Amino acid sequence: MNWEQLLSLKKQGDTDKRLRIEQDDTRLGFEVDYDRIIFSSAFRSLQDKTQVIPLSKTDFVHTRLTHSLEVSVVGRSLGRLVGKKIIEKYPYLKEVHGYHMNDFGAIVAAASLAHDIGNPPFGHSGEKAIGEYFSIGNGKQYKKELTDKQWQDLIDFEGNANGFSVLTASRPGIEGGLRISYATLGAFMKYPKESLPKKPTQNIADKKYGFFQTDKAFFEEVAKDMGMIANKSGDDIGFERHPLAYLVEAADDICYTIIDFEDGINLGLVSEDYALEYLIKLVKDNIGVAKYKLLETKEDRISYLRALAIGALISDAVDVFIENEEAILAGKFPFALTDKSKYKAQMDDIIKLSVEKIYQSREVIEKEIVGYQIIQTLLDKFIIAFNNKYEGKASNYDKLLLKMLPEKHHLEKTNLYERLLHICHYVSLLTDGNALELFEMINGRKPN
Repeated sequence: MNWEQLLSLKKQGDTDKRLRIEQDDTRLGFEVDYDRIIFSSAFRSLQDKTQVIPLSKTDFVHTRLTHSLEVSVVGRSLGRLVGKKIIEKYPYLKEVHGYHMNDFGAIVAAASLAHDIGNPPFGHSGEKAIGEYFSIGNGKQYKKELTDKQWQDLIDFEGNANGFSVLTASRPGIEGGLRISYATLGAFMKYPKESLPKKPTQNIADKKYGFFQTDKAFFEEVAKDMGMIANKSGDDIGFERHPLAYLVEAADDICYTIIDFEDGINLGLVSEDYALEYLIKLVKDNIGVAKYKLLETKEDRISYLRALAIGALISDAVDVFIENEEAILAGKFPFALTDKSKYKAQMDDIIKLSVEKIYQSREVIEKEIVGYQIIQTLLDKFIIAFNNKYEGKASNYDKLLLKMLPEKHHLEKTNLYERLLHICHYVSLLTDGNALELFEMINGRKPN
């Protein structure tokens, strides 16, 4: 892979090449990507989607929206720091093509901003709830009518693939979705493969999948246009990662490791003594003892340590990337950057404690159980109504229910797989509160 091709400003539907040297620096294409994402309805819905604590009313607990904004900030720093070193190593990128270090930051920031845009309500249990509706729930009746890959898309419903669809799927009059540049889409694609074969290797790029069968052709076009390296054969589609996808993943890893932990501390799920013990290991070389002793509240102390920890992890991730940049370009770096971090043991310790004290706390488990019931009920009711309408046997109830679909979801889908995926997509874009309200209404308990 080569950086000139990887930093493509091309957008879906373009017939001419967009040259960086001809770009208006006051309105750079990669920055337009960021703007389009942040003004999208799918991004706005993240303000009422779970990061850790579903349906939490606590003001300092992160939502998917605040998490995504923070990941984009960390991603921008990672991108700029890496970009500075890449431009120094390959000066022709600036001298001949006009690229700047901030371009790398803009690409990674935009992709990081969008990294959770396809995630369903109620956190990662939302993905599992959709998948299990088809694998062991009422949706298993559809298996015999679908191909193996279509079925795998549904039983392993994946927020990353759904996010690619949010960013790129066309609607009447809206060709190419948000029309994001190929470079940003490449950085967004952490798992550039289809749902089967499932985890064919230990390569980090094969851990999950990155597109639905409906988006296969465009996904392949984006990857090939940027010169990403194909790593599957026959009818299976898969590629080695776009290099900047490693930075998007690192930004996410850094934020959820440290900031979810901070939420747990502020909620009282993790004691401050525990927190200090774990965080000090990350920041012991950078901490200003005199300043730290002046901080009087737990929130201020933890906030200070969090900022130092994120700074240390950013610097380390940049070092790992630059040390392995040639292997990454050759498609021969099958790890996450944090897997090779000098702080890996400390991060693993924090994640282990977070799992025990936060992710498996009673409050989280209780609300995830509620989320399962809500999502599976909504899928069942809307899929039945949508299919009945297509088959010409919709009841009055079905017709009333379908009137609840937003106008943009009133599309004709003649293919069963596309109908099922369409309803999954609709449910996935609901906020936690919106999903709960719909569930209550369907069950005859319209909230006041």
